[in-house]
Amino acid sequence: MKTTDARQRLIAAMTDALQRRGLHGSGLTELLAAAQAPKGVLYHHFPGGKAELAVAAVEATVERLCTLLDERMGASGDPTGALMLWIHGAQKRMEASGYERGCPLATIALETTAADVEIRAALDKGFAAVRLRIAGALEQAGYRQPAAMAALILAAYEGGLLQARAAGNPEPMTLVGDALLTILQGARP
Repeated sequence: MKTTDARQRLIAAMTDALQRRGLHGSGLTELLAAAQAPKGVLYHHFPGGKAELAVAAVEATVERLCTLLDERMGASGDPTGALMLWIHGAQKRMEASGYERGCPLATIALETTAADVEIRAALDKGFAAVRLRIAGALEQAGYRQPAAMAALILAAYEGGLLQARAAGNPEPMTLVGDALLTILQGARP
């Protein structure tokens, strides 16, 4: 077993746990079992333990989100269409999980306290990176107020997922998508 494989398995296990149960709902034993890694491997890769692993999961999630957004927006040339695909994709993944899996970023953000300095810093940096990706695409396409629109889109996306998960149905996410589509069409150049 390569050590980088174990590191990636630990990050994947934490990401999965964050999506389903959150940081505090996931025990270390469960994470290690899911990653098929002994405790020593966790502390070798993440000397700060579970909190450091959570930061790595946040960073990996943000990297995947930014890559997905770049691919979707770059391929279509139409930020509105790409963003709607992003929203609908998240909705489909949540439906497929029986509304068990939410966004790992929102889940952990809701659990943090002032003492979770590193996790909050990673979330802040991550949310800023996603907003920047969206704003850049909107600006390039000539949309008005791209930074404000990006903040609204991300807040609506996260809130829609949260509400759909709580409701156990897609309606909140569908409403969010419809409202964002209307807003984006009105801000189109």
